[in-house]
Amino acid sequence: MSEVKLVKTRLRSGVWEGVLTGANGTPRIEVIHLERPLTGVAVAEIPDSAGNWSVRVPIPADLLSEGVQTFLIRDAETGDKLGHFTIITGVAMEDDVRAEIDLLRAELDMLKRAFRRHCLETVT
Repeated sequence: MSEVKLVKTRLRSGVWEGVLTGANGTPRIEVIHLERPLTGVAVAEIPDSAGNWSVRVPIPADLLSEGVQTFLIRDAETGDKLGHFTIITGVAMEDDVRAEIDLLRAELDMLKRAFRRHCLETVT
């Protein structure tokens, strides 16, 4: 079984784009922002490149506001984190740790949900 990897290719015209490799079958991807899934995430096989998938994430303008916004990309079936991207708007923030804290918060929320689900499944 190969390792699933997601590599960013570009962010252009409000759409984050990347290439996913190593998935078995058609991957189901979800993108989470502030614990809510984004709509419009598109995954398509790249022609003449078996096993490689194009991932497109349209970023709604209403999600962009002053500060740091982190988007968590994960496998919709397993919940495994595949990657993330951060958008910083407003005042320039060189070497700002707020992006890292925001990502840690998103990952901690994901772990809490997984732990709660595990506890519910093992109670019976």
